[in-house]
Amino acid sequence: VVLLASPTLARDRAVTQDERAKVVAAAKAQGCSGGTMQFDMDDNEFEADNAKCADGKIYDLDFDPSFKLIKKDLED
Repeated sequence: VVLLASPTLARDRAVTQDERAKVVAAAKAQGCSGGTMQFDMDDNEFEADNAKCADGKIYDLDFDPSFKLIKKDLED
């Protein structure tokens, strides 16, 4: 008997140009810029991973579909 494990993979997609502009603006409102931007289809959230913020630290930012900040996690 062979068992195959199928890892749970997050379903992310690239953001559109319009979405990117909104994520950039939302991150800027938090004092942050840059990072990798995507839309997490499982959580229905926009993400800006590894964004550099005004305090000089790197964060992962999550925004709801209205581009309001949901979570700001400090990267280790």
